[in-house]
Amino acid sequence: MSFDPSLFPILETERLRLTPLAADDARDIFPLMRDAEVMAFWDMPESDDPDLIDTIVAAQVEEMGDGRAIYWALRPLADDRFIGTCDLSEIDRRHKRAEVGFLLGRDAWGQGYAQEAVRAVVSYAATLGLRRLLARTHLGNSRSDAVLAKLGFEQEGLLRGHVLRDGERRDCRLFGLLL
Repeated sequence: MSFDPSLFPILETERLRLTPLAADDARDIFPLMRDAEVMAFWDMPESDDPDLIDTIVAAQVEEMGDGRAIYWALRPLADDRFIGTCDLSEIDRRHKRAEVGFLLGRDAWGQGYAQEAVRAVVSYAATLGLRRLLARTHLGNSRSDAVLAKLGFEQEGLLRGHVLRDGERRDCRLFGLLL
């Protein structure tokens, strides 16, 4: 299936516009993914390779075309600058569940943008008929843990050694929300 961004919704909140991710958004995502502090709690380390980021974004766009995920670029309504991404991935229509994720640049931290974006994505997920959302954070990522807790996600378990990063196994917290 070829990717048609018009098939995916643009979500708006009080302060944000969430637009379907497109391949050319890779140039905006690159500065975030090359920032070690932003990527500290991700499954992969920061990268200075723009071609790698292009490949990652192209794969995400392909997942959207296949109906397996929806990724959004986040931009404040006030100035339309790119501040991050939010997504529904691992969409399982049979079991009516998906995983939620988000990534914000440091200049957007502490302003409630992640909570606002994820709230919009949770509402949209409900309109798709999804009834369970999962989220995963690396152990120690208290900022993301707090965002999820504020939105009603409950910690459901610990995934021991779930991610191999930089040669070591990392534990992840698993959160769930029933819609």
